Amino acid sequence: MTPAARVQASIEILDDVLAGAPVEKALTGWARRSRFAGSKDRAAIRDHVFDALRRKRSYAAFGGSDTGRGLMIGATRASGWDLADLFTGDRHAPMPVEETETARDFASEAERYDIPEWLWPRFVDSLKDALVPCVMSLQNRAPVQLRVNLRITDLGGAIDALKSEGVIAHPVQVCQTALEVTEGARRIAQSQAYARGLVELQDAASQAVVAALDLRPGMRVLDYCAGGGGKALALAAHEGVEVFAHDVNAGRMKDIPTRAERAGAKITILNSDNLSGVDPFDVVLVDAPCSGSGSWRRAPAGKWALSEDRLRDLTTIQARILSDIAPLVHPGGLLAYATCSVLNDENGAIIDDFLGHFSQWRETFRKTWHVTHESDGFFTSHLTR
Repeated sequence: MTPAARVQASIEILDDVLAGAPVEKALTGWARRSRFAGSKDRAAIRDHVFDALRRKRSYAAFGGSDTGRGLMIGATRASGWDLADLFTGDRHAPMPVEETETARDFASEAERYDIPEWLWPRFVDSLKDALVPCVMSLQNRAPVQLRVNLRITDLGGAIDALKSEGVIAHPVQVCQTALEVTEGARRIAQSQAYARGLVELQDAASQAVVAALDLRPGMRVLDYCAGGGGKALALAAHEGVEVFAHDVNAGRMKDIPTRAERAGAKITILNSDNLSGVDPFDVVLVDAPCSGSGSWRRAPAGKWALSEDRLRDLTTIQARILSDIAPLVHPGGLLAYATCSVLNDENGAIIDDFLGHFSQWRETFRKTWHVTHESDGFFTSHLTR
């Protein structure tokens, strides 16, 4: 496919997404209809679509409309490419740009930085001096990061193993188990380093949430909202720690046994019915359902799907989960709350509300990781009684 044909394909996919189709479904549907497209074509189109969704508001301003075509015109103008080279109307290229498809000035800072208007005051209040660097980071692609499985190897060993297969990675400061991939990211899933459990895909701040826990041999630890098991695996990398994984939707945990076997770890799966009798635990980690605003670089559609009502529902769920799982923690044990959100509504405000209702609990640790070139945005708080 020519670069112009890739742009036209991106326009069509973006129109589907803007009409309400899930991003992955729209991409997969186009790929199935377009068997002629090679792997490089599909990768380039995917990048176009995700870049446009990260910068949907600013690209719409640059492109003159909030349509797939407008976003790709905006993307072309923002990147400095020549519109006349891509929008030619020849063969599979998009039609030439018309005089009416002009760029306009930004109506607000929220538009400039691609944040929903209603959400901008919350970003300002939550991020303060870190506001502009964080929202600018959210406009760009997230790095590919790995967790080194210290049960099997060390950072140097993982780096060498990856390098031998054409994957170049280096340590990052956010967490001592984290690597950032700078070359060969698409080779990771087929690499022997991955197949042998030396590394797992995981953001550095997500790893740092687990690293912040004072885990010691003999501890019984529950990952309460385990999902696919990334944090449970990180917990299980600590020698002598007995790890349990739970999720209200047990189907989300279906890959944990396979991932644990690959990592040389043991994780006991629990459903909601058999939690009782297994508790209490020395540590309960809850990576609560949240807006995901700290990881919108990876899932930009979530930025535009979030509403005030949905945020309100999420904070209600977060508060309820904290109060529900508090009895699962052994007296003197640790309740660790975490989100991949940058919003105070879901972070400090939830903890402060919990402490206001449960006076026997106190906070011993609180940390925020901002969205930067080195990590997603994360928050964690440690509570004990």
